[in-house]
Amino acid sequence: MPVVLLLALITVSEATIGVFVKLTGDVIPIQTLNFYALIFAAAFLALAIPQTTGRPLRFPRGNVKDTVIIGALIAAQISVFNYAMTLVPIANAVVFWSVAPFFVFIFSAIFLGEPAKKSYVLIFGVALVGVVLARPLGDGDWFGNLVALSTGAIYAAMVTYMRHEGREETGNDIFWSMATGALLLSPALVLAGPGEIDKFNAYPALGLSLPVMLWAACLGVVSTGFAYFGISLVLKRINANVYSLVDIIVSPIVAATLGYLVFGEIPARSMIFGGGILLFSGFWLTREMNRGKENAAVHACQSA
Repeated sequence: MPVVLLLALITVSEATIGVFVKLTGDVIPIQTLNFYALIFAAAFLALAIPQTTGRPLRFPRGNVKDTVIIGALIAAQISVFNYAMTLVPIANAVVFWSVAPFFVFIFSAIFLGEPAKKSYVLIFGVALVGVVLARPLGDGDWFGNLVALSTGAIYAAMVTYMRHEGREETGNDIFWSMATGALLLSPALVLAGPGEIDKFNAYPALGLSLPVMLWAACLGVVSTGFAYFGISLVLKRINANVYSLVDIIVSPIVAATLGYLVFGEIPARSMIFGGGILLFSGFWLTREMNRGKENAAVHACQSA
């Protein structure tokens, strides 16, 4: 598959998260829906990885601790992000999630001892302007906006931990992390209930009724399993910096567009202006941080 097509499919799959969460509605408790998403994702990966690689899944004996921690962080990040989707328009959730690079910058400085360059501080100031203009506390969506902001922090914690451990998620490891996340979320079946898994919802525009579990399966297979597996494949063919720069800008725009097309969600003007500045500053910071890594690698090679 051409890398451009694969990258486009990944971007669209990530952008469908809010659509599938909202299509499920309140028929399935969000805590249980998160479990279903990870169990469907793990099932997809269990089939896709051996089929693609030609090798069976291997238990990561030497990386059990890392796999469990990353699985827990994946479960937390997906759970909080999906919960945010139930509270606010899709555009709000994806825009405030895009602050993740700034949390990576902060966590890297605190836990990895990476120095904060002047350019990073400048970009952080620009991002704060975007946050102020987006007015996350200025309307009835304030709680959901804060939940979406926390998603960026959880994702950044996972990225920082993986960098600290020198880890890169291969397809095999992703499966075990997803399976771990599903196991950690499985108590939701008892605590929140399984939901009305046999219910059909009518869609007059389509002229048919569809099972609610279809959206739960799509959330797991398309938005989660395929997205994570696709990322592991595309990173073998393009620079991780290129993927990060595309993802930080394109995916939120596609997600917001889907929110408008499917649910008629129109972001507030303050969200459009502030969110635009946030996305631009996130793109800028990601580019600057990646440029720093590239320069460090070049200097290391020259001094070797």
